[in-house]
Amino acid sequence: MSEPGTTRMLLSHNFELPEDTFAKFSREEFAEIFAGGVREYPEIKCRPLDHPHWMVEILFPSKDFSPFQVGEICASSLLEKRDPEKDTPPRHVLILAGLKKTPPLNNSPETLQTGEWGVDAVETLSPEAFLSSIDWEEKTAGKTIENVFKIQMTKYP
Repeated sequence: MSEPGTTRMLLSHNFELPEDTFAKFSREEFAEIFAGGVREYPEIKCRPLDHPHWMVEILFPSKDFSPFQVGEICASSLLEKRDPEKDTPPRHVLILAGLKKTPPLNNSPETLQTGEWGVDAVETLSPEAFLSSIDWEEKTAGKTIENVFKIQMTKYP
């Protein structure tokens, strides 16, 4: 759980890329992507988790960063990690974030707690198809950026 004045995000990885072109990151590699991405921000802390769903914890001071800003750092870090071949189609990174409003499943320190951000970091060739498959528009209709947000970044070969 985070301390007062600190915001906590837990990240999971949705890998929707062809495995014959892109290797799936190990848990350690996935965590290192974000640890590297926040290195220039010493006030942001990042560590790997040992949880079946959540892979990375990011802690940041609420007075200095918004969840959306940290989400942008995460999207950029993940997008820049891969170096696709020229004939590879454009790939997309989605950061889909939601503020947990319901009670936690348990009180484990590696479980998402009420008031914390759960973030799906998605790598896909088709953001529209992925978002449709999870009913993103319906699930987020009427919610504000204080409760949910989406970041999409694209890298062209």
